[in-house]
This record gives sequence, C-alpha cells and structure tokens, in this order.
Amino acid sequence: MGIMGLVRLIVAGIVVGAVARWIMPGAQAMDIVRTCVIGVGGSLLGGFVSNLLWPSPHGQFHPAGWIMSIAGALVVLYGYMQYIH
Repeated sequence: MGIMGLVRLIVAGIVVGAVARWIMPGAQAMDIVRTCVIGVGGSLLGGFVSNLLWPSPHGQFHPAGWIMSIAGALVVLYGYMQYIH
C-alpha cells in the first residue's frame, strides 16, 4: 500500500465513522482521529462478516462495501460507547 492507499484508507475511515456516528442515536464526544479509527475498524469488521457470508472464489480477503462498512462501524461504535466510554 502506497501513500495514496493510506490517504484513501483515512478518508474512507472518516466518512464511514462519521456516517455511523450520524446514524447512532445519542451524542458521541470524540475527535476526528477516533472517528477515523471507528470507521476503519468497522470496515475491517464489515469485510470479515462479508467474507463469511459471501466468500471470495480465490479465498482472498476482499474489502467490504459501504453498507457492510457502516454496519461494522455501528457495531464498533456501540461497543466503544458501552465498554470504553
């Protein structure tokens, strides 16, 4: 992964985390770094679940789409709000 891949990961993490925070009821007091971490973690979780439900024909990990990434971010955000915050 080059520098552009890292930039795309960060931007996608911020977008996914922000959408998850917007959907989740209640206030979440967190900065943009935590929002990005929630989004990236949700994307990884969404990709894992997506691979369980629809495995890749070559057996390789494939990234989650936007829906699964946001669903994963909601789960991560819920866990963060319940157990860490």
